[in-house]
Amino acid sequence: MMFNGYNAELIESITGWLKEDVGSGDVTTRVTVPAGHQSKGIIHAKEDGIIAGMPVSELVFEVVDPALSFTACVQDGQFVTKGTVLAEVEGSTHSILTGERLALNLLQRLSGIATRTSQYVNAIGGLPVRLVDTRKTTPGHRMLEKYAVRTGGGANHRFGLYDAVMIKDNHIKGAGGIAGAVSRARANIPHTMTIEVETESLEQVEEALAAGADIIMLDNMAPDLMKEAVRRIKAKAPHVTVEASGNVSLLTIRAIAESGVDVISVGRLTYSFDCLDISLDINEKKEG
Repeated sequence: MMFNGYNAELIESITGWLKEDVGSGDVTTRVTVPAGHQSKGIIHAKEDGIIAGMPVSELVFEVVDPALSFTACVQDGQFVTKGTVLAEVEGSTHSILTGERLALNLLQRLSGIATRTSQYVNAIGGLPVRLVDTRKTTPGHRMLEKYAVRTGGGANHRFGLYDAVMIKDNHIKGAGGIAGAVSRARANIPHTMTIEVETESLEQVEEALAAGADIIMLDNMAPDLMKEAVRRIKAKAPHVTVEASGNVSLLTIRAIAESGVDVISVGRLTYSFDCLDISLDINEKKEG
């Protein structure tokens, strides 16, 4: 799989999620389907979109029953149309039905995120700007959701509070100002770690520049104000990365990108999306 050493942790999570859903056993399947019954489940898309999470879905069925055979018919990152067969899972009907809901829940959510991300990427096509996510993820699902963003053509912001310094309004208040916050941060972090400062006005942009911030975030600024902020930043410190954030939608992102920022962060990628409609039907034949 593609999760670079995260498999053990992912298997542990899947085991817990299955326990939440299955509990002491799938009572409906147990009392309706004969023991030993075998079938083939066909997973298919019920609408167009970008697929993400095929290996995760496969891992769910593997945890439920290692004897199940899972055959992926598409790859993550692939655009599919309604009716496309995504995978076949074959073996114990009891096992297929036990893992069905969790496998589909994860596949639908991750594909929904990838599809939404691709829409934002397309909206800024041709412009030299990078689309990234935020920490506004579902607790326990951050690694998967950030993977889905990458699958949809986006990139990842910091993964957590531990891997970068981001000085926001409340940090600025607690530190007594931008200069003090940046100075304290610089004195207490490795030289390899960057410092980002959130700004809401041109005055704060100037303060962040003077303090030596590596990344300056323009938060909830109108495009015209962003353009002026970018002009000032690049004139004085062309090496500084400029990020735009706040109230970014498919309707506004193009104008924001045209302001000249380097990065646009969008929380909606992982907290406001529609799951892709995906279903599983047993004992159906794969068409042509």
